[in-house]
Amino acid sequence: MVASAKNYSRARSGVLALMMSASLVPAARADILIAVAGPVTGPLAAPGSEIFNGAKQAAEDINAKGGINGEKIILSIQDDACDPKQAVSVANAIVAAGIKLVDGHFCSGSTMPASDIYNESGITAMTVSSNPKITERGYQNIFRFGGRDDQQGPAGAEFILKKFAGKKVALLNDKSTYGVGLVDGARAAFKAANAVIAIDDGINPGEKDYSTVVLKLKEADVEAVYFGGYHTEAGLMARQALDSGYKLSIVGGDGLNTSELGAIAGAAAENVFFTFPPDATKTAAGKEIATRMRAKNLSASGWTIYSYAIIEALAEGVARAGGQDAAKVSEALRSKPVTTVLGDVSFDAKGDNTKPGYVVYHFVSGTPTEIE
Repeated sequence: MVASAKNYSRARSGVLALMMSASLVPAARADILIAVAGPVTGPLAAPGSEIFNGAKQAAEDINAKGGINGEKIILSIQDDACDPKQAVSVANAIVAAGIKLVDGHFCSGSTMPASDIYNESGITAMTVSSNPKITERGYQNIFRFGGRDDQQGPAGAEFILKKFAGKKVALLNDKSTYGVGLVDGARAAFKAANAVIAIDDGINPGEKDYSTVVLKLKEADVEAVYFGGYHTEAGLMARQALDSGYKLSIVGGDGLNTSELGAIAGAAAENVFFTFPPDATKTAAGKEIATRMRAKNLSASGWTIYSYAIIEALAEGVARAGGQDAAKVSEALRSKPVTTVLGDVSFDAKGDNTKPGYVVYHFVSGTPTEIE
């Protein structure tokens, strides 16, 4: 992916336009630009909207308190549609615009090539993408706010081993960077537990009919499948399994955390589980933000508060560094914990969150709900 990124002109932005949030644009030009990169369009636009809304609320709140060292934040919303090639175009557009700070990207397949460009161009980026390779390349200015697939994959596998002890299980991935990484983590945990994996296979994302895959699982008497992928495919498989009279439980990662899965799966959503960090809206600070956002008819569920916290972390890094120089911001972010709505967050030498934490969620009346 590195070579393909270099083949794109830095001036090319494709179909993307630099979109500024009107509520964040002051009368005079803002001093600090932060790009928020993720899926505005495409099948993953739902979690993308959570990221953008969280970032906008954080920027609004920081600006209301005086900004960063007296300088206001303005956001540049960039649509990568969770497509690696489009992510490269987005990254090049960000470089061309002179932006030095990025909240994003969302999908690991987009973050990998985009972060190559950010590393070369002296841009500080902080992501929730979970593929381990993102922070294994020695890039000092690339940070991960959430957890890694080699953490949440095993967490999902542990849940299956307890809830479905003695039952036949399977592994499926959607062939994406994210999905393969998740299943790799789960597979390692199953093997360590000497669990028998009945099926270990991949699916083609974006299809409308997974009845063949469902039938294969049914004929193998699989009761639970660990799925590495996103909510659209998981929701379809769950619904098509239940429609055929087959109760299949699907366990996945944070890519399933959206109420849109409930709309896709219908009654079958109750058979879907996923790992995600603890519900941020249950903290006092998170609840207060969620209340203010609801007053604007905006949800604070899913990735919203985490994106809010990323903007806070980037802002604190810049404040400590006294500017946007990537080397200084990187050093500042690693020097001591940053204070966010989620509490104090520390980054290790690789740029990973030292204590991301995972819990298991299920769907209650179509809504993602943390299991107590």
